[in-house]
Amino acid sequence: QVRLVESGGGLVQAGGSLRLSCAVSGGTFSDYGMAWFRQAPGKAREFVSRISTSVGITYYADSVRGRFTISKDNAKNTVYLQMNSLKPEDTALYYCAAGRGYVGSNYIYAQNYADWGQGTQVTVSS
Repeated sequence: QVRLVESGGGLVQAGGSLRLSCAVSGGTFSDYGMAWFRQAPGKAREFVSRISTSVGITYYADSVRGRFTISKDNAKNTVYLQMNSLKPEDTALYYCAAGRGYVGSNYIYAQNYADWGQGTQVTVSS
């Protein structure tokens, strides 16, 4: 079973930036599609971004496209989420997730990811 450990969350003012990291261990990194989800208090968990660790194809939620960038470092078995121009509505617990196999257009659904990290809190003040 793969283990995911997120880091990099914190408190930032609106307009600021943060970079989240997700360190992956216990599996073959290039076998996975890696994603970031987030969950705000009282709201459902929502898809943020995904990257294929083998070919690097990326996907973004409309709410973050143009502000967030997902990337990977295969040598370090790590996935990153660079978050710029942060808004108060980006405040949430951010989770890293790993999934194997082809998911097609269903990459936005949490059930397609078998392994999850513990989450890292991002708080954006206005």
